Amino acid sequence: MAMTLAEKILAKKAGKDQVKAGEIVQAKVDVAMSHENGRMVKKSFEKIGVERVWDPEKIVIIFDHRVPAESERTAAGQKELREFVKTQGISNFYDINVGVCHQVLVEEGFSRPGILLVGTDSHTTTAGALGAFATGVGATEMAAVWATGELWLRVPETLKIVVTGKLPDGVYSKDIVLKVIGSIGADGADYKAMEYSGEAISSLSVASRLVISNLSMEAGAKTAFVIPDAVTEAFVKPRAKGAYEMLAPDPDATYLEEHTFDVSDLEPQLACPHQVDNVKSISEIAGKKIDQAVIGSCTNGRLEDLQEVARILKGKKANSGVRLLVVPASWRIYREALKDGTIETLVDAGAVIVNAGCGPCLGAHQGCLAPGEVAVSSTNRNFQGRMGSAESFVYLASPATVAASALEGKLADPRKYLEA
Repeated sequence: MAMTLAEKILAKKAGKDQVKAGEIVQAKVDVAMSHENGRMVKKSFEKIGVERVWDPEKIVIIFDHRVPAESERTAAGQKELREFVKTQGISNFYDINVGVCHQVLVEEGFSRPGILLVGTDSHTTTAGALGAFATGVGATEMAAVWATGELWLRVPETLKIVVTGKLPDGVYSKDIVLKVIGSIGADGADYKAMEYSGEAISSLSVASRLVISNLSMEAGAKTAFVIPDAVTEAFVKPRAKGAYEMLAPDPDATYLEEHTFDVSDLEPQLACPHQVDNVKSISEIAGKKIDQAVIGSCTNGRLEDLQEVARILKGKKANSGVRLLVVPASWRIYREALKDGTIETLVDAGAVIVNAGCGPCLGAHQGCLAPGEVAVSSTNRNFQGRMGSAESFVYLASPATVAASALEGKLADPRKYLEA
């Protein structure tokens, strides 16, 4: 029987020749990731009554949501987890000076084709850009994984997303995925797998592909794949921590739906308050005054993002009425951006460089918005209260659109700054 990529991976992890959508399987997990919420997993794990985790080499703990600790409660939780990983012999522990969990999984070689990767964070789907079945799970589910190494999963139906054409200058993978989400809706892929292919996708860098899989969760996706190719393997091969398999869907696989998008004439896209599927083109909403501009996060805080922003901001100053915050997705990216002069360009333009982590994306302890304030951000969520006050407003856009908006003090089209 022909299978989609999701079906192929789950069949292998369940020890079966084939599975079909809707079937419940008991699958073996390759990588189990938690961040600070590992404290909740630990509490559930202790209730199970198992003394040792199933395999300390397959568990990854990464501190990123509130780093450095912003409260006594956070500090106590981090201390508890530091003691736990030491007791359990979990060597894949990354403290406050490494980066956002999804980026770290990619950089350190945990995310790789053909594996089952689960994480106690909804945007674990990011790793699907490298061909992993990557999905978010709850704390109690993860506790069961820590104890047994296995997880029950319902095999998802799959949406085939074909993206054709060549992206215009000033339009990016963020614009592609916002267009997709705006078209299919916030529940358009609810508990579905999404398979992205087409010339516009295959031409993207790994960093840009990660944006696609990361944000697809906002359409409800259980997992979101970019079908592995030579670009994938060239990235994965030198850093893979463990075996991987370059799986692909069968040519005659059955899909729930197929959607085709031609991006040849795509404009920069923005998700307007307060839903990620409330998507409009820049020409529809340019001119809206902003108070804060945020560039970074696990969606768009990679080196190519920061470099493109520097290209727009070089020799210019952010508008005096705008707070410009830049958050590299990892300390490795931060160091690279220091070496090539990108950080200096951003600082000269008036940016405040925030330590690598989740930061303003959560509005937890950095970059909170006051009532009535407006932000444009390259992050992945714009729900009411996501970045501070429930009476504030967040627009989501590409880093380039955020940079152009920071210069003008209002939502702006980046393409005018990129003309030769």
